[in-house]
Amino acid sequence: MSNSELKKKLSPEQYKVLREKGTEKPFTGKYLKEKRNGMFVCAACGNPLFPSETKFESGTGWPSFYDVAKKGNVILKPDNSFFTKRTEVLCAKCESHLGHVFNDAVQTPTGKRYCINSCALNFKEKK
Repeated sequence: MSNSELKKKLSPEQYKVLREKGTEKPFTGKYLKEKRNGMFVCAACGNPLFPSETKFESGTGWPSFYDVAKKGNVILKPDNSFFTKRTEVLCAKCESHLGHVFNDAVQTPTGKRYCINSCALNFKEKK
């Protein structure tokens, strides 16, 4: 989809996060406390991103996951904005900004914390 098509499909907050690399306010996202079984997918294109079993409580204010649904479903890119070194997480299908990944989750099997904006996601419940 083009950016003009996405602007019509997405809410203003979703567009700002997904296409302009914005960040939603912490502790405000609709999926922060989501506990149902299912798959978190890209809000722009529906690409499967994070299975619910990899979600954990990080205390950061954003949904956090320790692994992706499938290798190749996300792109990791160096992000040196705001005078800090981080790793940006993008949807591999539509290249939308999702959030950042950090190597600070020692309590998880991978040690990773994919810190993702709720508004960049949709949730598909598994029945």
